[in-house]
Amino acid sequence: MLATRNRLRTSTDFSTTVRSGVRNGRRNVVLYTATIGADEPSRIGFIVSKSVGNAVARNLVKRRLREAGAISLREYGAGFAIVVRALPASATASWQELLADYNAALDATMKRLQSRQQHSAGTGSNGTTQEGTQRA
Repeated sequence: MLATRNRLRTSTDFSTTVRSGVRNGRRNVVLYTATIGADEPSRIGFIVSKSVGNAVARNLVKRRLREAGAISLREYGAGFAIVVRALPASATASWQELLADYNAALDATMKRLQSRQQHSAGTGSNGTTQEGTQRA
């Protein structure tokens, strides 16, 4: 079970993360990751629609994804908002397959976030290029 402080709750939080975050899709899940304040605890939200299956299948998928999220909070405990969308194939996936897809998608989004941050830090905001010459 995720602590309340580690859950995305509002539709605004979900839509902000999906729109501004980086996306990575796998066979069973699509994961969106965005940065939030470095001192804020990471928050995770899950989207498991009816296309995944009946209520029993959806709840099983949600429980498994929550556990994967709790495991990932040990490494990424602060500064990130994560939305996990379960795809229909997740209903028949084993725990190992679901966890592997979740971890692979999370690693890919974290790498893309790091490269995005390095790129934005390298360009600077003072109107000069990395070499220090004025922009046209």
